[in-house]
Amino acid sequence: MRHDTSPTARALLALEAIQASPGITAQRLGEHLGVTERAARRYVAILREADLPIDSMTGPQGGYRVGRGLRLPPLMFTAAEALGLVMAVLEGHRDAADPTELVGAALSKILRVLPQPVAEPVRRVRRTSGLPPQESRRVDPSVTAQLVEACTATRRVHLVYRRGPDTERPMEVDPWAVVLRHSRWYLLCWSHRSQAVRALRVDRVVSVFTSSATFTPQADLDALRVLEDHLSQGWRHDVDVMIRTELEDAQRWLPRSLGHLEEVPGGIRLRATTDNPEWYARQLASSPLPFEVLGSDELREAVAEQGHRLLDAAHPTSTTRRGTRALERV
Repeated sequence: MRHDTSPTARALLALEAIQASPGITAQRLGEHLGVTERAARRYVAILREADLPIDSMTGPQGGYRVGRGLRLPPLMFTAAEALGLVMAVLEGHRDAADPTELVGAALSKILRVLPQPVAEPVRRVRRTSGLPPQESRRVDPSVTAQLVEACTATRRVHLVYRRGPDTERPMEVDPWAVVLRHSRWYLLCWSHRSQAVRALRVDRVVSVFTSSATFTPQADLDALRVLEDHLSQGWRHDVDVMIRTELEDAQRWLPRSLGHLEEVPGGIRLRATTDNPEWYARQLASSPLPFEVLGSDELREAVAEQGHRLLDAAHPTSTTRRGTRALERV
């Protein structure tokens, strides 16, 4: 605490400490305020002179408590506290990002009364969040708050990123947006080391330092779309599929995370990469859209096996034969 803090400010800080720690002793209160025990008692006296009901309890469990009848001041949040609250709501409620829904409307009310410097980073995260998962990895709200504030201020950051249990590396990035997608929070950014777009998991960001250098943000950035396009690339097996439909139908039935859709003569071309052809085949088969696998022998085999499985379900007498063949391949 600063040495030039006024007595009034210290008295208010004393009230905050008593509210947060009922039963706090004069000694602990003094340590919290950075003053002597005698001075701490004096600040309690100032509160009582202002007609605030501060009760003293005697005995081993004694200390100061706020008595009945105190009208609490309006809620005040730091940027990290507000962002942590909103992140928890977004992770737990699918309707939190929609201001027309009950939970979303309540969240909007909180945002309206927050100071602009606190509310704007929170609004930014809310706008760039996709549907939440059943369970999200917990991240440090204070780290996330720094990243969101850097995005808002278009300030370059230096961070330490954990790539594995024992591997950390420094990075210099231009932060574009913090986005919630499925089970994780991501920082969408431009890496100066790689000279490429990167999607960093926020739960793996160890530390953040915001520099004075600025950058020019992308105009009309659709952060969620860019993130999903980025995450659909860079895996082992190439995907090249022709969807026999219109672009609007393809966008309605196929998750954006499956890859990039392009209008071509005869339909829609879907290009991506995957490490799990079996999962990708199930995603394609779950839509009613007709499609053809143009590339990736692994995906073609996975689609064929998916078709055999569905045929077996329609004709149970062939199940044993199909199952035996599948086991032989394993």
